Amino acid sequence: MNTPYNKLSGRIIEKYGSHSKFAKAVGISKNSMSKKMTGKIGISQADMILWGELLDIEQSDFGDFFIPKELNKA
Repeated sequence: MNTPYNKLSGRIIEKYGSHSKFAKAVGISKNSMSKKMTGKIGISQADMILWGELLDIEQSDFGDFFIPKELNKA
C-alpha cells in the first residue's frame, strides 16, 4: 500500500499483521482504511486517539505517526 504514513503503516503491520486486521479492530472497512492511509480521506482526531491507544503510540509522538511524511519534514 502506497502511504504517506510510513511510520504509522509500519506500526500497524508490527502490531496487527495487516491493515485489514487493524481496520477490523477499529471497526472500519478495508476500503476506508485504505483511503485514510493513502490520504484520500482524513484521519480524525478521534481516530488518532483510538489508534494511538491500540498501537501503543504516546500522544507526544502523534506528529511522527499521524502527520503525512511530506508535511513532517519541516
